[in-house]
Amino acid sequence: MDRKLKVIARTGYAAKGTVYGITGILTFLAAFNLGGEKTGQLEVLEFLDEQPFGNILLLILGLGLLCYSAWRFIQSISDPENIGDDKKAKVKRTAFFVSGCIYLGLGGLAIWRVLSTSPSQGSGGSQTQSSFLATDTGLIILGAGGIIFICTGIYQFIRAYKKKFKEKFNFAALEDKKQRSIKNTAYMGMASRGVLFLIIGYFALHAAITSNPSEIKTTMDAFSFLENSSYGAWLLGTVAAGLVGYALYMFLMAKYRHFRD
Repeated sequence: MDRKLKVIARTGYAAKGTVYGITGILTFLAAFNLGGEKTGQLEVLEFLDEQPFGNILLLILGLGLLCYSAWRFIQSISDPENIGDDKKAKVKRTAFFVSGCIYLGLGGLAIWRVLSTSPSQGSGGSQTQSSFLATDTGLIILGAGGIIFICTGIYQFIRAYKKKFKEKFNFAALEDKKQRSIKNTAYMGMASRGVLFLIIGYFALHAAITSNPSEIKTTMDAFSFLENSSYGAWLLGTVAAGLVGYALYMFLMAKYRHFRD
């Protein structure tokens, strides 16, 4: 595989890890009233924007996320690692494309915040979105999205159980300590992501079934759901710690990811 493409991929993994790391750390601190706040991906951008040299930090992160998006699109379209064209491969490549779209939006928004001096979009866009989701077509899309989130959440646990993440590394060439680090952070991260995807997917599907788009939940809403449950602080703190673990896993991916030529 082309060396420049590998650099793009590794840069992208590091940027994604940064987003998850900030999300996990701030949410963990909030869970135990140690400062911080429950944080989603958009709030990460706001957090960086408020820091010294915030524009520089946002620009770097935005470019990194665009690298991750580009890598996902290349995986989906060009298939540089020869995933294939069978049914299973097509599902995986479609997931890569969707992931690329998501991080293209997040990376673009980060750069837009640096370049734009106008305030963020107000409630008008939110009202338009809500009106569309209340239509029959919108409810079908919402329900399909909920099912996709639920399936993705279940897949996170399956992936961890079957240790599919090991396929991304040349384990035989790594020291035992590095192997343990990869496995432990992968287990933590995938379990936490699985929990969040299941919660978000459940509420999206329920909103579609009850024709009530206002029940849609974001990552922050999922955190609040955990916080308000029994043993809320501990549940929220555990999931947040898992996201930090996933961030570390992304950083390990950035350094040790094995690319099939």
